Amino acid sequence: MTNAKATTQRNSDCVPLNWKEVYYTNCPLVSASNVDQELGWTREEFKKLGVTYAFMRSRRETNWYPHYIHNQDNLIRFGGLFPPVHVQADIRRTRLLGVTHAVNEGGVMMVRARDKIFRMKDLKGKKIGLSKSLNTIKNDWWRIQEHQGIELMLMLNDMTMKDVEIVEFPYPDDWYDKPEMLDPMENPSELWLKRDHKRDLAFRPLETALEKGLIDAMYMQTGPLSQLSELTGKFKAIEDLGRYPDWTLQVANIPAAITCTAVMAEEHPELVVAFMKGMIKVGRWANEHKRAAAAILDRQTFYRDVDATYEGIKHIDMVPNLSPQNLVSVDIGKEFMLSHGYIKNDFDVQKWAAPEFLETAARELLEAQWQKVTTAKLPEATKLLEDSRRVG
Repeated sequence: MTNAKATTQRNSDCVPLNWKEVYYTNCPLVSASNVDQELGWTREEFKKLGVTYAFMRSRRETNWYPHYIHNQDNLIRFGGLFPPVHVQADIRRTRLLGVTHAVNEGGVMMVRARDKIFRMKDLKGKKIGLSKSLNTIKNDWWRIQEHQGIELMLMLNDMTMKDVEIVEFPYPDDWYDKPEMLDPMENPSELWLKRDHKRDLAFRPLETALEKGLIDAMYMQTGPLSQLSELTGKFKAIEDLGRYPDWTLQVANIPAAITCTAVMAEEHPELVVAFMKGMIKVGRWANEHKRAAAAILDRQTFYRDVDATYEGIKHIDMVPNLSPQNLVSVDIGKEFMLSHGYIKNDFDVQKWAAPEFLETAARELLEAQWQKVTTAKLPEATKLLEDSRRVG
């Protein structure tokens, strides 16, 4: 409990506000941002505006917590769904700029490999683990997705929480405050140079309890994480939400969401548009070069290796969007958090979404390409091109 208390008393610190600087932060999942951190194309868009673009933790003054509570006005976040939902509901106003959805990663139920457990019904009367972060600064997104996934898998097999024993496992969740984790990092990939994330059990908090027999089953966030557990030879999956045709089951801290503060959106919309232009360009490149994108993403995500990463992303649209279907997925995640007490206040997801930035970014990219292609075939710019950047 000592570590938990220390974490509770920590401050969420960030650099002084300077609108000539924009910072980004992302989660180790499938997104254009995780590809762009190696390509640097979004940084080029900000250079055109005379603005410095850098990873949030490249400055010692900023610790990890702005990633979760978005207390930095000039920060753009691209990551798991539940923390930004919590921010919008209970902390401060933000805008939802786009999402990327991994539509077949709803989560799996893992048991010990040699146990005589082959179906969810075999878990009747048995113990399922549920983690509980003691870090009160940040949103407990691990627990939320475990809770949601367990309920869904039980429901699909004509069971409820009353048919099993839920065992809570509190843990400090305090790696954010370790001195070595607070050294400046120029690129998010540097974090994983310091942590072997594909073997780091901080990302699989219930695996030890399952191995020791303290529980009989655990929810695992995604198919990729279960691959890593199964490679040990100690565990197997008996249920997989990703195998169901029902897309409404695939909301395990996803879709990955892009959010910025309402302050940035209202006072400096050009900065938001610059970020979205970078995401569109990188997303299109990743869609066209999935194997190259997989090699980059393998450095950060939880797929087994580059080949498994490619298999995981080959059907994912890497260009962020705000499609009606994906906004419903966002709303499903928000409603679960609200109905189970993980957020206090409700909000309208449709009003949270800000498609105008994505639309403006796409239009400006199209106009720039039209002008480039057109002028390349003319001896000199025509009056039309001089007077207007509009297409059509």
